[in-house]
Amino acid sequence: MILIPVIDLMQGQVVRAVRGDRKSYRPMVSSLCAGSDPVELARVLVAHCASNRLYAADLDALTGGAAQAEVLRTILQALPALEFWVDAGFAGAAAADALFDRIGAEAGRIVPVFASESLPTREALQRCFERHPRGVLSLDRRDGQRLDPAGCWDAPQLWPTRVIVMTLERVGADAGPDLETLRELQSRASAAQLVGAGGVRNPADLAQAAAAGAHAWLVASALHDGRLPPARD
Repeated sequence: MILIPVIDLMQGQVVRAVRGDRKSYRPMVSSLCAGSDPVELARVLVAHCASNRLYAADLDALTGGAAQAEVLRTILQALPALEFWVDAGFAGAAAADALFDRIGAEAGRIVPVFASESLPTREALQRCFERHPRGVLSLDRRDGQRLDPAGCWDAPQLWPTRVIVMTLERVGADAGPDLETLRELQSRASAAQLVGAGGVRNPADLAQAAAAGAHAWLVASALHDGRLPPARD
């Protein structure tokens, strides 16, 4: 199982995500390091997971504000080997291009995450991965409801190689991973590499997720709380 550590960025600092209720997020308190500085937390998380990947949700952008281009650039500069997955509420390929232009040369290591909650049309879904073939699709749901104005969940023929199964109500909630949805999506797109998100509490949860077909899992709370031991290189 590949672990991909997560940082949620709000107004230049890392916050703790709980059940996708973004208004309630507060600055991160972590057992791994002091403070909520994005660069410091990015460093300790990728080291703890022995990972060259990091996922960032830009909550400023996701709630209608400007993307935190300077913060993202600083992280990229501090971690020159990083493959940086970024969800900044992209409504389409042009929105990702605009952020890349603001970041500059370092943006070549960003993998844009196009989320079903943000894409407005099926056409936008298709154009995202024509323009950004390395991009990742996030299929988002909360409390059993799909966040999906474009119908991304029902268009597996348009899915890229890597697909995130994002169950927002389980993020930071100690509720366990949503394996039922993972299995259902795997049955519809067996060639996709499915990346789970939300609910992992401990190594046993990761083992069950791997058995259910997860290629990787996005993790945050269980790392900060010390419930997932350091990975071995």
